[in-house]
Amino acid sequence: MEPRGGGGGRWSVLAAVCLAALALPWSFVGGAVATPAVGRELGGSPQALGWVTSAFMLSFGSCLMVAGALADQFGRKRLFGIGIALFGLVSLAICLAPDIWWLNALRAAQGLAAAAAMAGGSAALAQEYEGEARGRAFSLLGTTFGLGLAFGPLLSGYLIQCLSWRAIFACGAAMGLLALLLGLPRMHESRDPSAAGLDWPGACSFTAMLALFTTALLQGPQLGWYSLLVRMLLLGSLALLLAFVWIERRVARPMLDLSLFRYPRFVGVQCLPIATSYCYVALLVLLPLRFIGIEGVGEVGAGLWMLALSAPMLVVPSLAVSLTRWRSAGFISAMGLLLAAIGLLGLSQARAGSPAMLLALLLIGCGSGLPWGLMDGLSVSVVPKERAGMASGIFSTTRVAGEGIALAMAGALMALFTGKGLADAGLRTSAAVVQRLASGNLTQAHALLPMVNPARLAETYGLAFQQLLYLLIALTLLSAGMVLVFLRSETESRV
Repeated sequence: MEPRGGGGGRWSVLAAVCLAALALPWSFVGGAVATPAVGRELGGSPQALGWVTSAFMLSFGSCLMVAGALADQFGRKRLFGIGIALFGLVSLAICLAPDIWWLNALRAAQGLAAAAAMAGGSAALAQEYEGEARGRAFSLLGTTFGLGLAFGPLLSGYLIQCLSWRAIFACGAAMGLLALLLGLPRMHESRDPSAAGLDWPGACSFTAMLALFTTALLQGPQLGWYSLLVRMLLLGSLALLLAFVWIERRVARPMLDLSLFRYPRFVGVQCLPIATSYCYVALLVLLPLRFIGIEGVGEVGAGLWMLALSAPMLVVPSLAVSLTRWRSAGFISAMGLLLAAIGLLGLSQARAGSPAMLLALLLIGCGSGLPWGLMDGLSVSVVPKERAGMASGIFSTTRVAGEGIALAMAGALMALFTGKGLADAGLRTSAAVVQRLASGNLTQAHALLPMVNPARLAETYGLAFQQLLYLLIALTLLSAGMVLVFLRSETESRV
């Protein structure tokens, strides 16, 4: 892999950006695995604990496109340096968080820093390499990101069991510092000379819309979906969405060019990250809560089970690229989603800790890995070349914002199904009981409802989880059908 212009310093740049790509997914999955331990130490309602993951995903997803525009305007090296330094400092501050509210606020700041580091780092890497070397560099970057997803749960569980949940974020701070020292002195500054400011009205309305909608999803189960606050949040998010569309259709340099959605194949590509959010990413958060809080598996054991789900991401995406020599990327992606749906069906019927559960998790990971390896390339190949940059930005935002919304929706649905299950069993419970059981905290749910056998509560949770999986299966199959329809003309393109 020869960098443009030679020089071993560019290898240091690649290593620094890859370190950042390792730390960012680890921060996501590590936060999910750490949530039960955080609750034991800092307390907090299920909604507050839900923000441990959602705060990171929300700020990361809503600011990613803005960060890309800032990198083009003010410099890729500068934004990467600011982002990775802030990421390290905030990670260190999380280690010292005194309560759940400070932790969630810092997690939001960490997501903001992650967006800056990722946008600036990947753009800077594109300037350091060219041709085939650039492709190999970004392939290595993707592999490193997959490593963070695959081994993050296991390493996080080990750190929690041996030290504390705070050690996860201490390691993130160390990786951020190392990336800063390794890459920044050798990274060349670059910017887009044609950049002409940022679409601040569009950026603010988009970010506020996501924040209000996610907050409504998290507060709905506790306050009730017909409560005044939840209705105001939903109406506010709808109004901001309409305002965002109005702004983007009139501003000279929009943050999101809505005209790209005139391309059916581009619409089909946006279905892929949404589908993987429901069949894969949501499980990265839900399953550790189930394994630790309901099944009583330790953090390390939960990490080992999660390895079956995420380890295929190290191999299958590259295999998917090779398969495009024989079949279209759209067809392979749809078949992958079908395989993931079969895995979800198997998971809905499998007993905890059984070989059938292991097989189901592997099927979900393998099926999700097929579109995962193809959708980044598809996002720019289905539009004219001159629109590739904007298409990539829209896709990245759809991907991360969709993951945040999927997590919030999955939590809300678990609360809905759990409450219905308890009511069907003839149990009169409070919203606090429903929320704690739905979030996988069997111990606290039983403490609030001591007259009910814990096994009965665990059975109610299992039925609710099964109902959620059925809904995820339907969404995954619907997405597979939409991919086949919208990408049906993809016969000449190969990723």
